[in-house]
Amino acid sequence: MERLPEFIANHSSLVLAFVVILAMLLWTLWQGASRGLKKLSPMDATQLINHEDAVVLDVRSDGEFKQGHIINAVNIPQKTLEEQLSKLEKYRDRPIITACRNGQIALGVGNRLRKQGFEKVYNLAGGLMAWEGANLPLVKK
Repeated sequence: MERLPEFIANHSSLVLAFVVILAMLLWTLWQGASRGLKKLSPMDATQLINHEDAVVLDVRSDGEFKQGHIINAVNIPQKTLEEQLSKLEKYRDRPIITACRNGQIALGVGNRLRKQGFEKVYNLAGGLMAWEGANLPLVKK
């Protein structure tokens, strides 16, 4: 422990990189917790769909949606969410699971929905990649 200052002085770039990475990791964890958006595994999502009649909101483009999506998913591309928000009003009292290819874009959409007053908003952790990885079915048009 007495050699720690010497190590820091000799390897300042490594220590700085470590501090930056640690800060970014803590920031990401804090952001996820403070947003209040719960991430669901594919199995948890199927439970919510089957038992609480949850709606899956697929925020990918129309072309990606047609290549494969969760059955009965509603497709509103992330870029057009503000214009098409009225389509979601009928689902306001039901749980909404946001989904995209890997879960990152859908997380932001879920936060926007929360700001619009939707209370039961969840994120499909890992997105459709996790859904496919769990060998769950996709509908292809």
